[in-house]
Amino acid sequence: MSPTKRRCRPGFQSSRLQQAVTGMLLLSALTVSATPYAESEPDTLSVKHSYHIGGGSLSHVLSQFATASGLLFVAEARLTEGKTSAGLDGEYTVEEGFRKLLAGSGLTHAIASDKTVTLKIAQPQPQSGTTAMPAVTVVGKAVYDSTDPYNEDYRLPNANTATKTDTPIMETPFSVQIVPKQVLQDQQAVRLKDALKNVSGVMPGGDQSRSDEFIIRGFRNNTVYRNGVLSPALGQRIGMNRRETANLERVEVLKGPGSILYGRAEPGGIMNVVTKQPLATPYYSLQQQFGSFDFYRTTLDATGPITDDGSLLYRFNLAYQDSKSFREFVGDERVFVAPVLRWNIDPRTQVTFEFEYLKDDYSLEPGIPNIGNRPAPLPRERNLSEPYTKRSKEFMLASMNWSHEFNDNWTLRHRFSYENFENQHTGLFFLGNVAANGTINRRFFVDNFPSQRYFNNIDLTGKFETFGLKHTLLLGGDYFRADDLITQIGVAAPAINIYNPVHSPLPSLPAPTFGDKTTAWYGLFLQDQIELPLNVHVLGGLRYDSATVDNNLLGRTVSDDDRVSPRGGVLWRPLNWLSLYGSYTENFSQSNSQFRTDGVILPPETAQQWETGVKTEFWDGRLSATLAYFDLTKQNVPVFDPLNPLVPKTAGEAESRGLEFDLSGEVLPGWRIIGAYSYLPFAKITKDVAADGGIGNTGKRLVLDPRHFGSLWNTYEFQTGDLQGLKLGAGVTAVGQRQGDTANTYQLPGYATLNLMASYSMSINSAKLTAQINADNLLDKQYFAASNDGNQIFFGAPRTFMGAIRVEY
Repeated sequence: MSPTKRRCRPGFQSSRLQQAVTGMLLLSALTVSATPYAESEPDTLSVKHSYHIGGGSLSHVLSQFATASGLLFVAEARLTEGKTSAGLDGEYTVEEGFRKLLAGSGLTHAIASDKTVTLKIAQPQPQSGTTAMPAVTVVGKAVYDSTDPYNEDYRLPNANTATKTDTPIMETPFSVQIVPKQVLQDQQAVRLKDALKNVSGVMPGGDQSRSDEFIIRGFRNNTVYRNGVLSPALGQRIGMNRRETANLERVEVLKGPGSILYGRAEPGGIMNVVTKQPLATPYYSLQQQFGSFDFYRTTLDATGPITDDGSLLYRFNLAYQDSKSFREFVGDERVFVAPVLRWNIDPRTQVTFEFEYLKDDYSLEPGIPNIGNRPAPLPRERNLSEPYTKRSKEFMLASMNWSHEFNDNWTLRHRFSYENFENQHTGLFFLGNVAANGTINRRFFVDNFPSQRYFNNIDLTGKFETFGLKHTLLLGGDYFRADDLITQIGVAAPAINIYNPVHSPLPSLPAPTFGDKTTAWYGLFLQDQIELPLNVHVLGGLRYDSATVDNNLLGRTVSDDDRVSPRGGVLWRPLNWLSLYGSYTENFSQSNSQFRTDGVILPPETAQQWETGVKTEFWDGRLSATLAYFDLTKQNVPVFDPLNPLVPKTAGEAESRGLEFDLSGEVLPGWRIIGAYSYLPFAKITKDVAADGGIGNTGKRLVLDPRHFGSLWNTYEFQTGDLQGLKLGAGVTAVGQRQGDTANTYQLPGYATLNLMASYSMSINSAKLTAQINADNLLDKQYFAASNDGNQIFFGAPRTFMGAIRVEY
């Protein structure tokens, strides 16, 4: 294995291009100044310095110690895997520090003249009459595992979502972005929307208080994947839900269509949350968060081996949250439990059992209506709903995943998951426009959607060569089934005056409407990744889908569709730090949750996308960036009637074209950055037909798609001196003007918010204690986060503070 060297000091070399990039970043980022320390001179290795390094995995502790000592640390990952260290607290020379940290590990170290530190296996003392073999130094990956709880990286080199083969991002001919757990931790992201603001082209959509719904590359997307498995209960109308973040390892976003690997997928992109898995090294974390509007949240994370030989591993995540809101009558209480058990049957065979339970109770409110072409001028705290509107959900997931390696080249994986979803929904929405006297009509509804969902997936991955060409072949199939029961009650509610609201009791309810819906979907797919000479990478694949929807809400309606979807891409990596790529892909998405109240199912959505782009890496892969241009067209787009948000219709065809730029990584030791910018000049309905046969909304801009969107977040952690352990961060999010509804009758003004953070970490024996404070929307900007494609507009949060105390060991 060729070594990947990682400089752990600020004095690394750079080319003129890299220096220019650094200068641009210094001008654009909100940074905290820090004076870099000088590299260690040869005689300083014998001088004692003060160190305060907390315990953790051995690789992480050694990396911290090397950083503080001005050295380059190189080690094969397997040498430190599963080993821990209590840390270092006191005055030591470099030699003394390494000896203490490596005590009992079976390893020793060597320091070369160029300040490179390598690890080697400690050799036993030779017995009399024997000759000792020379020590063998093994060098390799110095970057520790991304699943390490102490990993502070903002940039991860590989992603599984785009190809299902853990391909390096620099060799993937698609735009894929990762939001690692360190970003989630620094920003205290307790909602998926907080994480995805770091990704270009991703905007919040709909009411974020009730569901995880987004706009990606111009199109609505309310489908979330969990570890590559479809989780349709998360976000869709028949089960709008908010993904819990307590057990998230990272969030991966594949831009553009991904149905070749995932079947039913929205063409804007794939949002895949990767959950925390059991580790061989024990780790425990307890965190208490508290913030504005009576926000309290407790989380627990524990993992380690159950048996002495490490064949059984566990992980357990728990979260409890209780909070109110800046809106009247709004509150939230949730309980989340997620145990995981992994059985390492042998070195090539593993099976993992996972369980998740979420109980989520929270209040609902319809936002505010528009008056003319702008949101009504109302205070942020005003609630035009009633205190009894709420949603109560219970979500349970059980899954079993196993894999077997036949040899070093061929692997078989199987995943099965079962979801049980109970949803009770009591809410109000507006009907029509605001009258001259300030009144608006409302409708009250009660929904009950119990659902059971099953998912099966099997993949066979193989690596082989033909005529000197390297192949990574993926064969697979999946089957998904959902059984939904539907109970709906709708009745007119008393009108309300938006300027002087008088709240009303629960209206009399008529007899409910009952129905059921069954969705069955299976697919087969083939993908081949080929490595050609001159660092050219080619990817091609096909998928066959067959989808059936049997809807029995208002009379039985059956939809049966199938389709073959291709995708292909070419990537050229002329230099180690530069990749150029282009790709074409198609999408097929059955609108199984989009049906009119007359029971008619809308036709399946299809899409096509062309994409080209440039990817770069700087400073041994510490900093990476992607610039992409895309042209995405979608057919059979469902839109909602502003007079009745429960009744969708088909828009016909829509298209979006634009540029996206993403940046993440480490600029200097301790200075980490993640940024995103998207320019979407064209996002329009290209084909529509009105009821009278006219052009309808043809030419109108797509809902909630700003021409410009940008976010920038960076932190600096002091590496040495009296301020070691202090981290400061700052960021900004800016959004341009957006259309609030399909007909473009009103607009949401653009806005920008400023966010800050500060944290301090210290070692207490073998534990690490961290105190943190975040301030979001520091300047208290009043803005509108999203709309529901009708006349419901939702405020963004005002200035909000959140503190946290976390103990890790």
